[in-house]
Amino acid sequence: MRENYRIDYLILGSGLSALAFGALMAKSGKTVCVLEAHEYPGGFGHTFTMAKKYHFNAQLHYVWDCGEGNTVNRVLKKLGLDQDVTFERYDPDGFDHMHLPGYSLEIPSDSDQLSRRLSALFPEHKTHIQGFLQAVQQVRQGLKCLSPPVRPQLLLTQLPVAVTALKYYGSTLQDVFDEYQLPEAAQALLALQWPDFLLPPEQLSFYAWVILFTGYQEGAYYPTQHFEQVISSLVNTIEENGGKVRTETEVTEFLVEGNTVKGVKALDQRSHETIEFLGDRVICNIDPKKAAEMIGLQKFSRGVRRQLDYDYSPSNFMAYCVVKDLDLREYGFGPWNTFHSEDPDLNAAFKRMYEDNDFSRPSFAITTPTLLTTAKRDCPEDCQIIEFLTVANYRYFDELQRNDRKAYNRKKEEILETLLDIVEKHYVPTIREHLVFKITGSPTTNERFCRCPQGNSYGSSLTPKNMGLGRLTHKTSLNHFYFCNASSGYPGFAPTFWTGALLYQRLSGEPLLTA
Repeated sequence: MRENYRIDYLILGSGLSALAFGALMAKSGKTVCVLEAHEYPGGFGHTFTMAKKYHFNAQLHYVWDCGEGNTVNRVLKKLGLDQDVTFERYDPDGFDHMHLPGYSLEIPSDSDQLSRRLSALFPEHKTHIQGFLQAVQQVRQGLKCLSPPVRPQLLLTQLPVAVTALKYYGSTLQDVFDEYQLPEAAQALLALQWPDFLLPPEQLSFYAWVILFTGYQEGAYYPTQHFEQVISSLVNTIEENGGKVRTETEVTEFLVEGNTVKGVKALDQRSHETIEFLGDRVICNIDPKKAAEMIGLQKFSRGVRRQLDYDYSPSNFMAYCVVKDLDLREYGFGPWNTFHSEDPDLNAAFKRMYEDNDFSRPSFAITTPTLLTTAKRDCPEDCQIIEFLTVANYRYFDELQRNDRKAYNRKKEEILETLLDIVEKHYVPTIREHLVFKITGSPTTNERFCRCPQGNSYGSSLTPKNMGLGRLTHKTSLNHFYFCNASSGYPGFAPTFWTGALLYQRLSGEPLLTA
């Protein structure tokens, strides 16, 4: 069966970058059709419901670049959604609370205040701390000038910071820590949000860390109506402007004539019918490497094949929990995230968990979405949601699941029990007594529900190699076929909005991001 109407933009996958792009195109009058294999749209941004009353977002926790005039705000304004989709700001005096043996630090939005807090903890390293934080701000400004679309006039006026940014091309976060001779505990406190990247300092691109760290300093946010409303608003915009968002429709084959992608064949998982979808332009939100293999790598140019040779990011372990008759605000939780490590050496902690599958001394994140907004409940009034996140090795969990399902479930339970032991020791002594629901997700969960190869959380790994000039873009070397996802842009809520909006700008000619 073939779709019997003309589609300007056939979009494969409904991750945030695809939905942002699709909503912008639909609003501009173009015909749009989005195909999504999962039952929910939104990719890692989708929300699922358990026990008919608990609502969990798959992966997103907090976001940035949502303030007035920033990328997310610009897109929402263009769509007429900025009054409906609003955000609550995390505590600017401490949006991330960092804890490790012997030390605690609340990361503030103000860089001078951060410098004072760190210097008070490590007075003998005050000069080094100040130098490091000054470099961070200079690199952030330089990267803004160098990020596409590059504006030559801005680049010329900001040339010194651009040069400073270029100095650290290819550097890891650990390289810069070492350059400024920061003590190990100070390094850990600054890098303890490593679960946001799922990489330790010795592997993580300094650029990636700077962009996210300073982005959250400028404003860390959570959607007033939770992430579910963000996704539904984008979907509604597409549909209200004549477009379609088809869930449970999995792409099985690309239709290619010569060097031109014409459309796809997709399986309707409800009717078990294979349908042909044709589009004037095909926008690929599917993992680029996976899509290219389906099409045939030999059809792509040598340059694009090189760009497609990226490493996938590590995957993660998630635990979604609900406590009843317990106010987590009384135990130090609130409009912020909590990061905890039993080991101040984050590189060693990562290696134990990721390479040795040893979670006896974990480093992990805690988020409490119920405490981030009062506008809409994500669970009953007498309950609160608390979630835990850390790294996990796909190959290890995949082998366990395929060969010994009981061992697979035991390992997930073991990790959660270790995390709860730490929470009871350092935060909430009676949390187990109030726990009324828990469910865990592993790398194979990511792969099954979000169709991400090897359960990767962020597309290509955020190493210096993958963040360099050879990084994949929207260009594919095939006619009428464009990439639009985390690996061809950048991962995370705001970066995926940016990726979708930038592709819209390039294809429509409207200067949405440069106005």
